[in-house]
Amino acid sequence: MQIIFDKVDKFLNTPSLLPKIIIIYGPTACGKTSLSIELAKHLGTEIIGADSRQIYRYMNIGTGKITHDEMQWIPHYLIDIRNPDEEYSVGLYQKEAFMLIEQIHSRGTIPILCGGTGLYLDSVAFHFDIPAMEPDWEYREKMDMIRQEKWNEYLWGLLHTLDPQYADTIHPNSHHAVIRALEVLEKTGKSKSELRVKKDPLFDILFLTPYDGDRAKLYNRINVRIEEMFTLGLVDEVRNTLDLWYGPDCKGLGTIGYKEVIEYLDGKCTLEECKSKIQQGNRNYAKRQLTWFRRYEEENISEEMNRNSI
Repeated sequence: MQIIFDKVDKFLNTPSLLPKIIIIYGPTACGKTSLSIELAKHLGTEIIGADSRQIYRYMNIGTGKITHDEMQWIPHYLIDIRNPDEEYSVGLYQKEAFMLIEQIHSRGTIPILCGGTGLYLDSVAFHFDIPAMEPDWEYREKMDMIRQEKWNEYLWGLLHTLDPQYADTIHPNSHHAVIRALEVLEKTGKSKSELRVKKDPLFDILFLTPYDGDRAKLYNRINVRIEEMFTLGLVDEVRNTLDLWYGPDCKGLGTIGYKEVIEYLDGKCTLEECKSKIQQGNRNYAKRQLTWFRRYEEENISEEMNRNSI
């Protein structure tokens, strides 16, 4: 940890033309939360979440959400801000994150963004101009009817045929995101990636990750973590969320760890099959994250060269 502290202190003590922020990124189960807490204590600062599943209330165990005790009185933001059936977008995340960064800077501290959702982190790090687009509810309803008839993999396959690069960033069970991506293609003829225009950077950023490159160790951590989730009561969490009148097709419950438990509760698979599916789903998700985050290492090298030239 001291090596990371030294790296952070060097970053903060190096003059920059832009305000500084720290981004902690990496694949699921690699230790981002622990690193963010230790670093926030070291700097006396605050943490902004960057996880598209941890924004949802009631979904705690299955998303690996930090507990109140684990926060150790460190302020956390953009966690538990939506109900499982409510809409949220990258554009909204960017707007709220920019506002929080400004507030934390005004208190004389350096914000830490921590999470594994690449779209959220990119929207801040690369200052994407994300165009607003009104939802086409008729189109969404049509796509959802197709999904219910042919299931999630079929709909994801349609997206992958049209926009394989963007499809690879979305899990097939995240059908709301898949439908939204298809909707954007239908209305604009362009992928969501093409519509995000990179603008001049707003921040001097230090990218940090606890991931050490050992994929076998990471996959073992994922498997162990999923077992722990079931021990902590994941099945009851899903059952209780459903009892709050959130249907199985609502946005939050369509993500990894929840869809599979709903299948188990419906008698479509055994408990062990359910665990295995979630473990495999998380390992596949980790692969996509590792591919996505390769650019951050390049950004670190580029930013360090820029700081040294000041």
